[in-house]
Amino acid sequence: MSETTSSQTERVHASFRAHFGATPDWMVRAPGRVNLIGEHTDYNDGFVFPAAIDREVVLGARHRGDRTVRLYADNFQQADAFDLDAIERVPSSPAAAGWSNYVRGVFQAFRDQGHRLGGMDIAFSGDVPLGAGLSSSAALEVATGTLLDRAFGLGLGGREVALLGQRAENAFVGVQCGIMDQFVSALGERDHALFLDCRSLAYRNVPLGLEARGLSIAIVDSGVKRGLVESQFNARRQECREALERLGVLLARPDLSSLRDVSAGDFASVEADLPETLRARARHVITENERVLASVAALEAGDFAVFGAQMNRSHRSLRDDYAVSTPALDLLVGLAQALPGVLGARLTGAGFGGCIVSLVAASALEAFRREVVERYHAETGRVAALFVSPAADGARVIAQGTQAPGPRGR
Repeated sequence: MSETTSSQTERVHASFRAHFGATPDWMVRAPGRVNLIGEHTDYNDGFVFPAAIDREVVLGARHRGDRTVRLYADNFQQADAFDLDAIERVPSSPAAAGWSNYVRGVFQAFRDQGHRLGGMDIAFSGDVPLGAGLSSSAALEVATGTLLDRAFGLGLGGREVALLGQRAENAFVGVQCGIMDQFVSALGERDHALFLDCRSLAYRNVPLGLEARGLSIAIVDSGVKRGLVESQFNARRQECREALERLGVLLARPDLSSLRDVSAGDFASVEADLPETLRARARHVITENERVLASVAALEAGDFAVFGAQMNRSHRSLRDDYAVSTPALDLLVGLAQALPGVLGARLTGAGFGGCIVSLVAASALEAFRREVVERYHAETGRVAALFVSPAADGARVIAQGTQAPGPRGR
């Protein structure tokens, strides 16, 4: 058990005893993630290359004998409850427990699939930074789904848990995310990054071997929060759809189903006929897919310099073509890219705030803290948080109780 898991587990045990008067029978963890390269390609049936991180959500639970689900979020010091037979979305308001929509949505997604569930008491705690683009929501969804899979003996496995987590976020929460976040949270492996084809869901975990090469993954939280439901995330997805429709006409390919199927050569032949905004959005997705493939090939050949250069190109595309960066993120990336010992740096996550990720020589980490994190604070007044994370394992059951005895209803 990692140090972070042990700390979160102790907090969950304490919260569970305080609020439910018992000890949890089930303990489950699921990590956040950092995307090394491949941004905004997942919902375009493209390629992504994320890694699970050592920041996570830990969840404790016990079965109940009725149809009620009681929740307690240690991070928010808030409680909530809902009836399994009438799961409704919590409205957005400062006083509402909006975090519970991620749990409610997973229960609803499982029930929609016909899985039989029963009431539970659930408490959780997490150290994935909120609103930072490191998938705190996916970690909670996957932890909840892993709990339901195991506690009710459903036999689904990580792939199906990830898909149901995505369905919860799309249909219940209202964020039209792709599958990447939930997939790597469920199926990541220690010291590997996950190369995923978001169309076929074929994947392989690619060894990183960072420690042996004297390299580290450095993540900097800019301190600029963003909420995806209220942001332009869904607008970018719509722009991709519009670009795809126009490209289908321009290329005389009415069956074109994804930007992933447009080659760079075909795009170049018609891009002048696209409106400027749609041209830029499509160009990012098409070239980002190429960058992911080149990056994975470079890592498998042990060429981290080429991988870092692709990270730098990815950030330029996200900034200039996809327009999801911010002045704060651009400043952090610029400071990182200028520092000797940094092979590459880019924003990670959906953008509009959140984090950057850098591939840094371990020997340069102290200079990185000084020249990136401290200079950022001096120039903006914002406090940025730096943490260095290994590539971690995906979701795991920490402690296992008994399966629910004959669940009633659905």
